Amino acid sequence: MIRWNNDYNHGAHPAILSALQNTNEQSYGGYGLDEWCEKAAALIKAQLGGANADVHFLLGGTQANFTVINAALRPYQGVICTESGHIHVHETGAIEHGGHKLHVLKGVVGKLTAEAVAAEAQAFLNSGVKEHITQPKLVYISFPTEFGTVYSKQELEALADVCRRYRLYLFVDGARMGYGLAADGGDVTLADIARCADAFYIGGTKCGALMGEAVVLMNDDLKENFRSYIKQNGGMLAKGWLLGLQFATLFEDGLYFSITEQAVRDAMRIRDAFLERGIPFHMESPTNQQFAVLDEKQMETLGAKHIFEYIAPAGEGRHCVRFCTSWSTRPEDVEELIKDIKAL
Repeated sequence: MIRWNNDYNHGAHPAILSALQNTNEQSYGGYGLDEWCEKAAALIKAQLGGANADVHFLLGGTQANFTVINAALRPYQGVICTESGHIHVHETGAIEHGGHKLHVLKGVVGKLTAEAVAAEAQAFLNSGVKEHITQPKLVYISFPTEFGTVYSKQELEALADVCRRYRLYLFVDGARMGYGLAADGGDVTLADIARCADAFYIGGTKCGALMGEAVVLMNDDLKENFRSYIKQNGGMLAKGWLLGLQFATLFEDGLYFSITEQAVRDAMRIRDAFLERGIPFHMESPTNQQFAVLDEKQMETLGAKHIFEYIAPAGEGRHCVRFCTSWSTRPEDVEELIKDIKAL
């Protein structure tokens, strides 16, 4: 069976395994205060166009979202997100558990619009009873979104402008950041995200690392005492160099960008094969996630050899399913899937 159901079903890129093996007999300082975390942070900062950033390494995406949001907000403040936002549908109420209401808005192809954010922020200002309701204070988006769509530079800038106008924080979930930056036809760079966002993170777990996310803080208001929030929320790894080493390996020679670009190229070939066969998509995705709409016979046929993620019924006996490529996708597996799609 060939797995396409997610982009984290293999261990780590061989270069990371080699780096871990080569440094296994070395000793380092603990809790992220080591030369590997310093080197990884410097390499990431070099991608940000000279922006002044703090970089911290955490274990996973939900932990990163929970820690950043709780560090940023007061107890009476909430988070604006789309109805498909990861913090709303896939994190077991972690943000609400931290005491913060989600202001859930309807997205457009999975994306939050500047107009919707402005309307929500203005509604609070116009309420007349602000002390009785939750104050929206942070805007959460994913790059790419849960549907594999990406924000353009213009859309990001519009969101940033609205957030600054209403004094909201803009936070970007980058669990699949590498695939978003490599999006077919995309125009956004890490420097653009750093310029627009108050905080974001660069995903390692889904982009070649064994585990780990690099949280990048741009707004000075969020930097003070952030390590205390990491520790209090169980995110401070004693052997922190294991995270720093992985990100240093991914960013030293552009490996992070080359492996995610290849994954997107593979996904575009798979997308084209579905389209040539006349099979539609739930929505157009220029990244490594492809959401095909299959009938039950097609699902059964492909399912005999390929493992994919079931998403939802699509009506008239059809179903939306997800195929993910990743840094670990093998060329021969892409060819096999394309062959089987053509034979449907």
